[in-house]
Amino acid sequence: MDSGGFFFQAFVYLTAAVVSVPIAKKLGLGSVLGYLIAGVIIGPFVLGLVGSEGQSVMQFAEFGIIMMLFLIGLELQPSMIWKLKGSILGMGGAQVTATALLLMAIALFFGLQWQTALALGLVLALSSTAIVLQTLHEKGLMQTDGGQNSFSVLLFQDIAIIPILAILPLLATAQASSSAVHGDGGGHAGGTTWIEGLPLWGQTTLVLGIVAGIVLVGKYLINPLFRLIAKTRLRELFTAAALLLVISITILMGKVGLSPALGTFIAGVVLAQSEYRHELETNIEPFKGLLLGLFFISVGASIDFEVIAANPALILQLVAALLLLKFFVLAGIGRMFGMSFDNILLFALALAEGGEFAFVLFSFGLNNGVFEASLVNPLIAVVALSMAMTPLLVLLNEKFVQPRFGTVEKEKKSPDTIDLERKSSVIIAGFGMVGSTVGRFMQANDEEAIYLDTDPDNVDLLRKMGLQVFYGDASRSDLLQAAGAAEAELLVIAVGNAEKALEIAGTARKYFPHLEIIARTSDWEESFEMIGMGVKNVYLDTLDVALRMGGDALSRLGHRKYHVMRAMKTFRRYEERHLHELAEIRHDKKELMRATKLRIEDLEQLMLKEKEELHKDKDLGWDASGHIADDGHMRS
Repeated sequence: MDSGGFFFQAFVYLTAAVVSVPIAKKLGLGSVLGYLIAGVIIGPFVLGLVGSEGQSVMQFAEFGIIMMLFLIGLELQPSMIWKLKGSILGMGGAQVTATALLLMAIALFFGLQWQTALALGLVLALSSTAIVLQTLHEKGLMQTDGGQNSFSVLLFQDIAIIPILAILPLLATAQASSSAVHGDGGGHAGGTTWIEGLPLWGQTTLVLGIVAGIVLVGKYLINPLFRLIAKTRLRELFTAAALLLVISITILMGKVGLSPALGTFIAGVVLAQSEYRHELETNIEPFKGLLLGLFFISVGASIDFEVIAANPALILQLVAALLLLKFFVLAGIGRMFGMSFDNILLFALALAEGGEFAFVLFSFGLNNGVFEASLVNPLIAVVALSMAMTPLLVLLNEKFVQPRFGTVEKEKKSPDTIDLERKSSVIIAGFGMVGSTVGRFMQANDEEAIYLDTDPDNVDLLRKMGLQVFYGDASRSDLLQAAGAAEAELLVIAVGNAEKALEIAGTARKYFPHLEIIARTSDWEESFEMIGMGVKNVYLDTLDVALRMGGDALSRLGHRKYHVMRAMKTFRRYEERHLHELAEIRHDKKELMRATKLRIEDLEQLMLKEKEELHKDKDLGWDASGHIADDGHMRS
C-alpha cells in the first residue's frame, strides 16, 4: 500500500481520532488533548505515519474553524453581540495592545529591530480560537463570565487579523523569502485579491460593500432560497447548500483580504433568526467536528521535535515565558474589568497560548521579508507547544486549582451584598423555564420565594419586577447562607446543568441538612445520583411532558378521558416509586437490566388491573367523568 496515498492517510487520521479521543475522554483529558496527543504519535517524530503532507491537511482542516464560527454566529442574536460590545472592544483591544507592546519590548531588549519586534508582538498576541472554544464548549464553560469574555477577546482577535495582515508588509526589513513555513503565505487572501492596487478609500469601500452584501443576502435572499431547496425534500441537497453558503463566504472574504472566519461569523449572526437555523446547524455540525478534529491532530503532528531537540531548554523557556506573560496580562485585564477570581483563572489560562493564525502570519511575514527563517522555525514550535498545553492547563485548573483556591474571591455580587427585604421559606436555584414556572405558580398561591441565578440579565430584569432575585452560584454554601438557607424549609433545584445541580444538592445536604430538597433532573443517571445523595423528591424533566403527550394521544384514539387521567396518575406514581428502587441497585448493571425488564412487565399488569377496575366502576354506574349517572354527585 502506498503510504502516501489518500486512502492510507485518511485511514491513519481517522484511526488516530477513533482510538485516541475515547481514551482521552475516559481519562478526563477531553477530546482536544486526545486529538493533539494522537497527532504527536502519528507525526513524523514518533511513528512517522504522517509527514510533510500534514501541512496541506492542516490548511484543509482550518476550514473547521470557519465552520465553528459560523455555528457560533447562528447561536447568537445580534442583540447579544451588541451586549458584548464592551468586552469585545474593551477587553479584546486591551489584550491585543498590551500583549503586543510587552512582547515588542522584550524582543527589543534581545536586540531585534523594532519592525520585527512589533510584528512578533502582534502575531504572538493572538490565541487559538479553535482550541479555546472547543475546550470551553466541551466542559460547559461557555456561559460563565470567563467563557463569555474569552469569546469576546477571540472575536476581537479575529477582527484584528485584518489590520495585522495589512501592517506586516510595511514592517519588512529583509528581502522577501520564497519559502513558506505554514499555509500558502497569503494568509486568507487565497492568492491575488480584488483590493490589490486600489487606493485606500477604494479598498475600504469594497470591503464594506462586501460585508453589507453578506448581511443583505443573509437577511433577504437566503430564506427564500432554502425554502425552495427544502421543498425538494432531499436532505443531501440541503447539506450541499449549507456547505456552499459557508464556502462561498470563505472565498469571497479571502478575495477582499478579510478573515473568512469573521465573514462566516457575521453570516451566522444574520441567520440566527432564520427558520432554517436549526437545520443549518444539524447539517454543518458533523463536518465542523470532523475538520476540527483533523486540525487538532495536524497541530500535534506539526510540532517539530527536531527543532525542540536541538535546543530543548530554550524552546521550553520560550513556551513558559509566552504562557506566563499572556497569563498575567489577561489576569490584569480580568481584574480591571471586575471579573471574579474563579473566572479570571479560567479566562487567563484559556487564552494564554499562541494561535493557529500565527502559522499563517509567520509564513506571510517570512514571504514579505518581515521575519527570517532562523527566527520563525523555533517560534512555530513554541506556538504549537503552547496550543497543546491549553487543554491541559484548563483541566489542571478545573481539577486541582479551583477546588483549592477557587473560593478565595467570590462572584461579582458577593454573599454579603445580599440584603433580604423579606424572609422566605423557599429558595429556588435557577430561574430558567422550569424555575420561573415553579416560582410563578407558588407566587400565585401566596408563597414567595428567593431566587438565585447566574444570568445577570435575568437578575436585573426580575429585580425590576419586584422579585427577590440575587446573582450567584447556588453551589456555594456562603451564598445559600446569605439567601436564608439556615431558616428556609425548602430548596428547589431547577438548574438545567446536571453537574451543577448535583453540586448544589451536595452543598445543601452538607451544610443545611434540615432543608427539604426538590430537584429537577434531566435523565435516569442524574436521578440516581440525586437519590444516592439523599434527595427524595426527584422530578425527571421529561416525565410530565411525556405523560401529557401520551394521554392526549390516547384521548385522540378514542380512550375515555377518565380512564386516561387515572392511567396517567397510576403510571406517574409507579415510575417515581420504581426510580427509587432502581437507584439502590444502580451500580449493579446486570441487576439493573433485570429489574428494568421486570418493571415493564409489572407496568403492563398494573395497567391491565386499572382497566378491570374501570369496568367495575362503569358497572356500578360511574360515567367517564367520575360522576354517578343517576344523581350527579361526584365520586370522592
